[in-house]
Amino acid sequence: MKKTIPIFLTIDDNYAKYAACTINSIKKNSNTNYNYNIIIVHQELSEKNIKKLKQLENEYFKISFKEIKEGLSSITDREENRLRCDYFTLTIYLRLFIADMFPEYDKAIYIDSDVVVPGDISQLYNINLENNIIGACTDLSIQEVPEFIDYLENAIGVKRNEYINSGVLLMNLKMMRELNFSKKFLELLNKYHFDTIAPDQDYINAMCNGKILYLNNEWDVMPNNNTKPLTNPKLIHYNLFQKPWCYDNIQYESYFWEYARESGYYNEIIEHKKNYSEKQKKSDETCLINLVKKGGSISNNKINFKKMHKKNNDIRI
Repeated sequence: MKKTIPIFLTIDDNYAKYAACTINSIKKNSNTNYNYNIIIVHQELSEKNIKKLKQLENEYFKISFKEIKEGLSSITDREENRLRCDYFTLTIYLRLFIADMFPEYDKAIYIDSDVVVPGDISQLYNINLENNIIGACTDLSIQEVPEFIDYLENAIGVKRNEYINSGVLLMNLKMMRELNFSKKFLELLNKYHFDTIAPDQDYINAMCNGKILYLNNEWDVMPNNNTKPLTNPKLIHYNLFQKPWCYDNIQYESYFWEYARESGYYNEIIEHKKNYSEKQKKSDETCLINLVKKGGSISNNKINFKKMHKKNNDIRI
């Protein structure tokens, strides 16, 4: 009997078309010695998008949907809870509750929807997590920015080469349940309301540091014009503003368009890029400037992860 690999995505209608590209890339490169359950956790995903995404199924590759209707009312649109400093979406937090929502799984992959997977994802799943809560790659996109280095080391309280990106997670769901991970997260959120630049990611780093298996960075390759592109990346993550559906000449963009063509959303994605305005691009530029500026200031806050860990020792899980 084939082993089943569970893979979670969390999306809303805005990201359905990019999730289709992610799913298509996984399917096209998957090892057919396994079965795959793609579980899409969402809020108010339209029936139209559900039907289109279901069309990517085949005999060993199943797609199911779980709507979140209640239970996360304590996570509200506050400034410290916003992604990239500019908008609030509850979907980024849903990954933190997968362990409790799906007790039938002891191990799973979580993956963002601004990702394509040219590699065989079963190789990622079969990595031994040992006694770690998660496996993830260090976030190379911010490790050379002085303001972000200050933020990581003096606000989050982790070394810059130990700060992981939460867009790709190999998750020890059994251990997360045993440690009451989601309960601990909500307690910290509601007790401290930490100011953050990457809300879910920063909580994961602060809570899990010391219990993270660091993966080879080929499993979370991000566009970076200051580095030579990898010849055979296993997973590409178009992080922050490096979106080929918004901008030209994005590193690794050819991979995205290869999978977009057979996603069922190609025309919509082309239309989105065509209509991505100069005003939106200027807003992205301003947001990035503000994000860097914010990163350089949070270490001075009276309350941050590092200071509370030193004072109360209640941050690490």
